[in-house]
Amino acid sequence: METVFNVLHVVSAVFIVGPMAVLPQTALRALRADHREQVATLAKSTNIFSLLSLLVVVLGFGVMGMADEKYGLSFTTPWILWSVILYVIALGLNLFFVVPALNKAAAESHGADGSVAAGGRPSGYGAIAAGSGIVSLLLVVVVVLMVWKP
Repeated sequence: METVFNVLHVVSAVFIVGPMAVLPQTALRALRADHREQVATLAKSTNIFSLLSLLVVVLGFGVMGMADEKYGLSFTTPWILWSVILYVIALGLNLFFVVPALNKAAAESHGADGSVAAGGRPSGYGAIAAGSGIVSLLLVVVVVLMVWKP
């Protein structure tokens, strides 16, 4: 049963957390191309995948609970604790910063001449890029901790 949970944990991480990190980057491209409807859809998808990523955490705790006693795993094991902390920060950034910023950018209307902000980027673009970049970096660190287990 532990193997099943391990597989489900890794597969869900790939197919749920992966899109959680990548979709905001795709939304930036759509935002530059002024595809507002696509940005709104990607914001909604990012929100859904971010919430679904809680399943990865639940499965991870299942794996931890079934692990052999010789490994001495618990929530306070440093690499597990840091992984959870970094994941919670990434989840919070996505849900409370990136997704609302994407929704706001999707709702913005262009000027009367159809122009966007200076430099060809809509307002909020930099904040979305920074926020989603930080989320991606945090999730990469979580993966490193899960594999390395220092």
